[in-house]
Amino acid sequence: MTQEELGGADTHTSISGVAHRAFENDVEALRAVRDLFDYLPMSHKDQPPAVASADSRHRAEPGLKHLVPDDANVGYDMVAVVDKVVDKHSLFEIMPNYAKNIVCGFARMEGRTVAVVANNPLHLAGCLDINASVKAARFVRFANAFNIPILTFVDVPGFLPGTDQEHNGIIRNGAKLLFAYAEATVPKVTVITRKAYGGAYDVMSSKHLKVGGGSVRVARGE
Repeated sequence: MTQEELGGADTHTSISGVAHRAFENDVEALRAVRDLFDYLPMSHKDQPPAVASADSRHRAEPGLKHLVPDDANVGYDMVAVVDKVVDKHSLFEIMPNYAKNIVCGFARMEGRTVAVVANNPLHLAGCLDINASVKAARFVRFANAFNIPILTFVDVPGFLPGTDQEHNGIIRNGAKLLFAYAEATVPKVTVITRKAYGGAYDVMSSKHLKVGGGSVRVARGE
């Protein structure tokens, strides 16, 4: 095993989850850090920054009709769905190469910062596993700490089955996501794009948490 395989950038951004993102050089890294800070307030006492935007909330997006397949067993890229809903080119993913079955990132809607959490059916059919649950839970708690509203897109068939997940505590780790959403006091909106089953539905900011926010079933094209 090489040093890179043991603890390099690819290992820690895709397997261990120790690092959130990696870049080719320091210039790219500094630019990305600046982009990230543009989404965040100066402190937890401040509101998230807003920027000028020509992207109206009333904008129609006909392409959404064709992104989600009619067949529930066919995957699709949830990132493409998010990109069409938020302001154009505004999605900044956090940990994009780790636990790809869930998408976490900051975006803007009419210039205002929102935190996006979304199942991605393109990977593991969008199932929640240990890594995805912990990744999303940390992100939700961070967004709540800085007064950033949370927008959740749900297409989840359940928790990932298997002895590996059970033995490593999928119930314990899945509960972290449930707790993170339950304690979040920021505005929350949940959109179910296709399906949401079992306990995985509950932990993905379902309306049954009864602690603010809500869940909306949106048909394709609406």
